[in-house]
Amino acid sequence: MSQHLTRALLLMEQSRPEQALAEILLHLASFPNDPLALSQKARCLADLERFDEATAAAQEAVQNAPDWAESHHVLAIVWMLRRRYREAQAAIDEAIRLNPDDADYFALQALIFSNRRKWSDSLSAAERGLEIDPEHAECNNLRAMMLTQLGRREEAGRTIDATLARDPDNAFTHANQGWALLQQGQPQRALSHFRESLRIDPTCEFSRQGIVEALKARNLIYRLMLNYVFWMSRLPGQVQLGVLLFGLFGYRYLVDLAAKRPDWQLWIVPVIIAYIAFALMTWIADPLFNLLLRLDKDGRHALSAEQIQGANALGVCLTLALASLAGYFGLGSEQALSFAFLFGIGLIPVSAIWRCQLGWPRTTMLVFTLVFFASGLLVHAPLPEIALEPLGSLHLATIYIAPWLANGLQFARVTR
Repeated sequence: MSQHLTRALLLMEQSRPEQALAEILLHLASFPNDPLALSQKARCLADLERFDEATAAAQEAVQNAPDWAESHHVLAIVWMLRRRYREAQAAIDEAIRLNPDDADYFALQALIFSNRRKWSDSLSAAERGLEIDPEHAECNNLRAMMLTQLGRREEAGRTIDATLARDPDNAFTHANQGWALLQQGQPQRALSHFRESLRIDPTCEFSRQGIVEALKARNLIYRLMLNYVFWMSRLPGQVQLGVLLFGLFGYRYLVDLAAKRPDWQLWIVPVIIAYIAFALMTWIADPLFNLLLRLDKDGRHALSAEQIQGANALGVCLTLALASLAGYFGLGSEQALSFAFLFGIGLIPVSAIWRCQLGWPRTTMLVFTLVFFASGLLVHAPLPEIALEPLGSLHLATIYIAPWLANGLQFARVTR
């Protein structure tokens, strides 16, 4: 191993990928087919988000050393960072076939399964890693996360407690404990673990997100909404869709029933109102409470730039809706009521924009939201020369499509 490669490995341990890459390139100038150097080059490039080059380097390492498990392991890491989970799965499976005695490989396999929402498979992979190394921190953390997803919270708690006892300075374990406590409805205890995690590793995004959620969860309403989100996240995709459809058709049934049986409206209407309020809160709770966090001395520093942008956009839309509603009650203006309805419904697509991943999902949601507001403003504006009928049809279509499109796009993932 050359001095350049030795220095590069040290720089990588210090999280300095750019300097490490320079040393690796100097090494590769003398040893162009070295699979170890090519694999480390791939990892540096991936850390620098130069993913096409990283993939090419990892694939070259595999070509030069097809029977070396580590080259396949690094290729799996690159594919996973690119969110190409099927390719990552194939690569890590090959690494495990070549070397079934490395717990790190099973940890990565568990993480890939987790990203594919295959909780049971992820748990099995983590437990296979723990058979090799019972104290492996990442496998223990992933096992705890999957046990939580599968509703086995007591086992998850014991696993995290044991992992923390062995390594109390592991930032990811503290973050994992924080999220577990958050799911148990203990935001204050969760906050202490998130803060400890960030003390150990100030760059831990998992903990920063946890602090934001824990701060918001101090509010009872948000805590209830968060419990609903956690519950839904543990359900398979088909079951989640079934829950949403059940709510929609149940709502439509109650509306029709109220129209047919006026004598039952006293009991049905409150249920309908409660459902509408709940459905709306599932969409706007996250950015709405982010908006409230901006007034909190701790919360304002925890929010990311995207969360602040989403909160600001929701705040503008909510202000316009309330102002229009005040105009209706104060002036008796029917047009003001129309605008109140427009901006009220608009809270759904506006809140979804920053929940969509950056790339085509967010762009699609942004364009749709602009079409929604443009068509709505033209329909409600007193402009008789404009052909209102096609605009009205377009706007009506956007109202019906908004929640479904937003729901689909926020789960869309952009490969890199």
